[in-house]
Amino acid sequence: MTPVIESEEQKDLRAAVAALGGRYGRDYITRTVAEGRHPAELWAEAGKLGYLGVNLPEEYGGGGGGVAELSIVLEELGAAGSPLLMLVVSPAICGTVIARFGTEEQKRTWLPGIADGTRTMAFGITEPDAGSNSHRITTTARRDGDDWLLTGRKVFISGVDIADAVLIVGRTEDARTGRLKPCLFIVPPDAEGFQRNPIDMELNAAEKQFELVLDDVRLPADALVGDEDAGLLQLFAGLNPERIMTAAFAIGMGRYALSRALDYARERTVWKTPIGAHQAVAHPLARAHIDLELARLMMQKAAHLYDAGDDVGAGEAANMAKYAAGEACVNAVDQAVHTLGGNGLTREYGLASLITAARVARIAPVSREMILNYVSHQSLGLPKSY
Repeated sequence: MTPVIESEEQKDLRAAVAALGGRYGRDYITRTVAEGRHPAELWAEAGKLGYLGVNLPEEYGGGGGGVAELSIVLEELGAAGSPLLMLVVSPAICGTVIARFGTEEQKRTWLPGIADGTRTMAFGITEPDAGSNSHRITTTARRDGDDWLLTGRKVFISGVDIADAVLIVGRTEDARTGRLKPCLFIVPPDAEGFQRNPIDMELNAAEKQFELVLDDVRLPADALVGDEDAGLLQLFAGLNPERIMTAAFAIGMGRYALSRALDYARERTVWKTPIGAHQAVAHPLARAHIDLELARLMMQKAAHLYDAGDDVGAGEAANMAKYAAGEACVNAVDQAVHTLGGNGLTREYGLASLITAARVARIAPVSREMILNYVSHQSLGLPKSY
């Protein structure tokens, strides 16, 4: 699965990360989940090798690349069976937003640690009654002297238990219009009034999910990231990489599932030949491979547009990439399990747990139905129904 539009440096990065993932593999992730801990060893080694911050500026300890390079890292780790979900959150969303819009002090404080893995940042946008709709977010920030007071609730926030801070999306009142506008704040998890509650998930993952309750959390003026009047621009600067990285997560998972199915189909013999010789088995696997390759091409396009500074073009492509990758991942996992039959549901082969995990790429960070709405309205010019 060698892409044709990557540079030699990107191909070398892909090979190096694949080798790292191969040293850990699915058994490592399964073990860390069973032990109720985070994949700290893999995270630390990936940081030491420079993979976690490959998208961040060199002057702050990063690799000087872009989302294209970071998506390679996540995809290859996923294809090895050891994805790091916090790559989507800490370097891709939070690191990107701070690198593009943060103050010099914020960059010096956060980016080197995010790049080498010694500091981690979570991201809080989703709310119980608003989902990810930034126009319905009710978490508000109001001024109190030179400080801010932040109040609201967030749900399905990943990795808060290991985060050194949470980048929270709130809303402030526009003094000119009285309307609420989105703004981003760096919030320490030990701040007074900050409460986290774990969400009991059926999904088995190393990264835990939390509900956050913010009760007049007092923040200094410099907790605000970027310009108070440019919050929406800053927000979407983080959401496009999130969609691209979710696509990488899904493609990697789909590749892992497909590789397990191919190994089985080449060796499993029921009649006179391996089952992979039968078209009823081979053709669905071939289609799964095609769908994953097509999704990756759209992901690469989205990453290229984003890294080139085309935020509008990247927004369309990132949504399409996330949609295509989510569908390809679910179908690849489903076909892999089906290829193995009863073995596909055993712990020995490790595919059954992916049935639930694959659905994440369809649901988060935005549902496939909302992506279809986006394409209907923004790409096709059709009227809205809401």
